[in-house]
Amino acid sequence: MSALATSRSFRSLGGQVTIQAEGPGSEMAVEEAEELVHDLHRRLSRFEPESELCRLNADPCEAVPAGPLMLRFVESARMAGEATGGLVDSTLLAEVEKAGYIESIDPDAGITPPSVGTGDDELPPRVGDWSDLRVDPDLALVTRPPGLRLDSGGLGKGLAADIVAERLAGLETWAVECSGDLRFGGERGADRRIDVGSPVAGDDPVAHFVAPAGAVATSGVTRRSWQTDSGQSHHLIDPRTGRPAETGLIQVTAVAPTAVEAEYRAKAALLSGLDGALKWLVHGGVVVTDQLEVRAWDFERNM
Repeated sequence: MSALATSRSFRSLGGQVTIQAEGPGSEMAVEEAEELVHDLHRRLSRFEPESELCRLNADPCEAVPAGPLMLRFVESARMAGEATGGLVDSTLLAEVEKAGYIESIDPDAGITPPSVGTGDDELPPRVGDWSDLRVDPDLALVTRPPGLRLDSGGLGKGLAADIVAERLAGLETWAVECSGDLRFGGERGADRRIDVGSPVAGDDPVAHFVAPAGAVATSGVTRRSWQTDSGQSHHLIDPRTGRPAETGLIQVTAVAPTAVEAEYRAKAALLSGLDGALKWLVHGGVVVTDQLEVRAWDFERNM
């Protein structure tokens, strides 16, 4: 990297965030980008009781005033639900909590939840789903049935990567990784090699591709998992059952123009199983089965 290159790495969004940029103005751009990530974490974390997300989830009113970031997140959640026919539903927080994901998890920092029992109690009847989300940008309102709670999850990480990408646009070259979600590009148009990590900690990457720009997101069930009274559990809920997904796939990586799109494509592919995954990986992708078999589909450039 040149003398005009800047790199920062810090913990946020439940994992490691790294921002790199090169070119005139990169130092200020990266500094501002880091603050954008911290702001998003403060506003959208469900583990911060005073966050805007927690306040929205607890508000008894149907229409709730919201800031620009919250409006954009809710719009992304509705878009993901519509694009995937409801396979990606950001309103499954009660189901996520019942599965045992109650405390923040950051495997790389050694933060894992204690062994928990999921309990036999039935969940209360659902009050709605992603299709009940409405955004009014003119009035700065989010409308949803009271009691319908949102989980920022992977879409929040993807949104963070996309927002940082907007700040870094115009620089010679740049990349941002938000706890596994990646956006990269730059005016120089230089190719980058992107390695697709293994679901098994310590193993070599399972695939790679080369491209000058784009987004990559990985959805999996091995990193954020925990022990319960009835066995192993994880955070990825299948909206068709309300339980942790069991589809024969344990990791899917998707490529797309934006990180939000890559996020919902990866999750929809994993929830669709091996036979249905290809439908969602239109820009390319890699799947890993529960037998650790790897299947890769061509990326737009090469694999």
